[in-house]
Amino acid sequence: MESIQAIKQRFEIIGNDPKLNRAVEKAMQVAPTDISVLVTGESGVGKESIPKIIHALSHRKHGKYIAVNCGAIPEGTIDSELFGHEKGAFTGANQSRNGYFEVADGGTIFLDEVGELPLTTQVRLLRVLENGEFIKVGSSKVQQTNVRIVAATNLNMFEAIKKERFREDLYYRLSTIEINLPPLRDRKEDIHLLFRKFAADFALKYKMPTVRLEDDAVEVLLKYKWGGNIRQLRNIAEQISVLEQKRSISEKDLKSYLPDIGSNLPAVIADKKKGADFSNEREILYKVLFDMKNDLNDLKKLTMELMESGNHKKVQEEQEGLIQKIYGDEEDIESEEMEDEEMEVLQIPQNQQENKKDKYYFAEEIEEEETLSLQDKELELIKKSLERHSGKRKTAAEELGISERTLYRKIKQYNL
Repeated sequence: MESIQAIKQRFEIIGNDPKLNRAVEKAMQVAPTDISVLVTGESGVGKESIPKIIHALSHRKHGKYIAVNCGAIPEGTIDSELFGHEKGAFTGANQSRNGYFEVADGGTIFLDEVGELPLTTQVRLLRVLENGEFIKVGSSKVQQTNVRIVAATNLNMFEAIKKERFREDLYYRLSTIEINLPPLRDRKEDIHLLFRKFAADFALKYKMPTVRLEDDAVEVLLKYKWGGNIRQLRNIAEQISVLEQKRSISEKDLKSYLPDIGSNLPAVIADKKKGADFSNEREILYKVLFDMKNDLNDLKKLTMELMESGNHKKVQEEQEGLIQKIYGDEEDIESEEMEDEEMEVLQIPQNQQENKKDKYYFAEEIEEEETLSLQDKELELIKKSLERHSGKRKTAAEELGISERTLYRKIKQYNL
């Protein structure tokens, strides 16, 4: 059996971190079996190397090895890609097609980003794992396949299960053996080694001298968080190799290629604070609106009580006080105009006193709509008033107790 060092050299795995070595060792140990393997780790840590090691050291090494990026295939075609389809199964299916599980029979399938699979596809995959059976899209015939499945994900699978985005039974079926690759920030001793390897590769590729980091630049390199892991480090090495005229890279030179060199935390905190401030403002606005609703209800009850007693002068005095309370914060440009119109509309005409239902229809409609939000109430009342008065804004505004200018603004706001 090959040594860990020989396997790393064969598959171009750079580094001597103990966690990395343990991951490679587990891949070598599980390779001769047909056990399903789940490779976990952050994006960019090199998870695609593990299934290659497993396939190369297994008895399936002469069979096909197919790598499938589950996150890159549209949800509508993923079943067809994996399991195949029959002619006429869907629009555009002009001929039958063999899926990956049929093509890779006797070999290995690597399902990268398996956490992105739709739930319906997860059910099909579970059946393949349990008894090797699958059905093509548009067919009723059960077919058999003998494949080794190695999956990988950068998601927190327990969180995905909790949110019902991934089936728990499928997770435990896939993760018979789980191999975790550490992030680059936990492999401090490997970072500079990887940079030198990438720099040498790009110097050979672009036919130029190899770049070298000065001591202060190496310190920056080791302290950086590397959110994109090895993939990000490789991109930085390529940028520096191509863009820098000088071949000795200082701390200042390196920092110019590292985004958010200090920390990403301030921006995140600022965003959260901004969201919290908005939430507080919204709560205050809701409170003001509900207070206004209560005042309107008080006004409505008072109007009905005093109208029954026939004391119209007292009605006007009481209404004026309540309206001042409700609309006291309106813009100065509309306040006087609104108060006059409020007084006029809230004085019930004498010829309507014969019919109580007609007198209080406005109040009764508000009562029936109590369960709606304030915005829905306002929209509904404006619609009804405009319909009742055949779209005449002035008459509708008088009925609603607002100025015509305010009604016009509301009509524009709600696209009426």
